[in-house]
Amino acid sequence: MSLALTGFDGKVAVVTGAGRMRSIGRPIALTLARAGCDIVLTGTGKSPELYPEDERAAGWRDIESVADEIRALGRRALPLVSDVADPEAVTALASRVIADMGRIDFLVNNAGSTRGQDRQPVATLPAAEWRRVIDTNLNGSFYMCQAFARRMIESKRGGAIINISTLGARLLAAGTAAYASSKLAINGLTTILSGELGQHGIRVNGVCPGLIDTSRLDDMRLSPVWDSLIKSFIPLGRAGTGDDIAYMVAFLCSDQGAWISGQNIFVDGGYTSVPLMAG
Repeated sequence: MSLALTGFDGKVAVVTGAGRMRSIGRPIALTLARAGCDIVLTGTGKSPELYPEDERAAGWRDIESVADEIRALGRRALPLVSDVADPEAVTALASRVIADMGRIDFLVNNAGSTRGQDRQPVATLPAAEWRRVIDTNLNGSFYMCQAFARRMIESKRGGAIINISTLGARLLAAGTAAYASSKLAINGLTTILSGELGQHGIRVNGVCPGLIDTSRLDDMRLSPVWDSLIKSFIPLGRAGTGDDIAYMVAFLCSDQGAWISGQNIFVDGGYTSVPLMAG
């Protein structure tokens, strides 16, 4: 009996926040494409001068570059600029996906707020920063789940929704009120949706990455804190990669993951075991 994952041929996956070169979204999109999916990629359409230095040096073109990689694998790719925090834009996105791709089978809510001035104590946290993070992370995930769940229900083919959360939703560290609260709420949304959508054959799960080596965390990776965190808190002895997360997403979308729903799975190199070990 083959152990290869199955259930992807002819399917369409939507992956939000998929434009960065060193990221989680790009490996998810490429892994699902290699498995047999056609891919819809969304990004914010940020200006190239805001790209990380390595992307500018490589002549990176955001979701257009990822779309080219997917087409090179022999799959269809539809790159679309869309704002998940705008419910009207999300509705338009869902309609465009059905019109251009004909179906939707897998939704991966990976888009997230940029790291900014939200990383500070609640007493000094600007309300605008709180709203910015909540609008993208929590509201954006809600809008996407709602719009695409409706299409999946209408199709009567079932499907899978994967919400990308974070280890931070378990750690609840000081100075992360907006970010951790948004992701903790996403974990709850994931569980609730699994109960509501199961009758339609739609599985809903969350993947909660730990410390992942992406451009988003370059400020940490280039400081002594990075190696200290790995040594002190990750039993497997390394930071994660986008591929580590992508493989879990693919499993949850596959036929082999067909009886898994309502779970928030921590993919963190053993980070979550450290407090228990210390105790």
